[in-house]
Amino acid sequence: MLPNSISIRLKKQVYSLSKPMVMGILNATPDSFYSHSRMQSDKGILTRAEEILVQGGSIIDIGGYSTRPTADFVPAEEEKERLFWALDIIKRVFPEAILSVDTFRASVAKAVIKDFEVDIINDISGGTLDENMFEIIAAYNVPYILMHMRGTPQTMQTLTDYDNLEENIIRFFAEKISHLTALGVSDIILDPGFGFAKTTEQNFELLGNLSHFQIFTRPLLAGLSRKSMLYKTLDTDAEHALTATIAANTLALSGGASILRVHDVKEAVETIRIFQHTHPQAE
Repeated sequence: MLPNSISIRLKKQVYSLSKPMVMGILNATPDSFYSHSRMQSDKGILTRAEEILVQGGSIIDIGGYSTRPTADFVPAEEEKERLFWALDIIKRVFPEAILSVDTFRASVAKAVIKDFEVDIINDISGGTLDENMFEIIAAYNVPYILMHMRGTPQTMQTLTDYDNLEENIIRFFAEKISHLTALGVSDIILDPGFGFAKTTEQNFELLGNLSHFQIFTRPLLAGLSRKSMLYKTLDTDAEHALTATIAANTLALSGGASILRVHDVKEAVETIRIFQHTHPQAE
């Protein structure tokens, strides 16, 4: 269950996460694994942003670099151009929207914070792919999503050998939180990194033990939406993994997830509503 004291500072306001939030995915990329999240036109960007907000999403998470296992390398300047294009469109039409940018590059994070005042940086590498990331987060005092991953998007699936998966991730989080707090960063969201340097079996082990990460008393983010751990288990594909995603998100909420990062916002909002009716103390 989610502790009532969990909160996050966004747009100079403190948001209680006793009621979980939904983060909607918007990818300004040509190759993200789920087609509905990929936007390649001004109209597509605007339509997707509006859809996320109208359906009850609290946060729009914008990516300019696909991090699926077989994704191509994207130069930093190209990633930044994609993000600037999407952010400019969204900020003009929805200036009050809470925006997160999905990047592991400090230079990109700095640019989107300075030019667009984005509200959250979502770093899949937890600072391991760019040694300057933590300093940028501290300098601009921006909430930070700290995710566990090994290697890079291109190599991570070869790095799944752990002596003890849970202990490894707990140790990783403890070290990174210590580093961030020493720099003065207080708003840290933890993401165990489903699908990143983990086998299908390890992902399900992690989901079953998600509540163990509440020891950090930080918001937990669950990014399970339409991932291969779900559709491979059901012998289907990402396009047909909505039901599995709803089931996985329900388990994540039971494990204390504060934020659900999803492609299907309406269904995630409804999942939270049903969950809270059976767990009224979470309201």
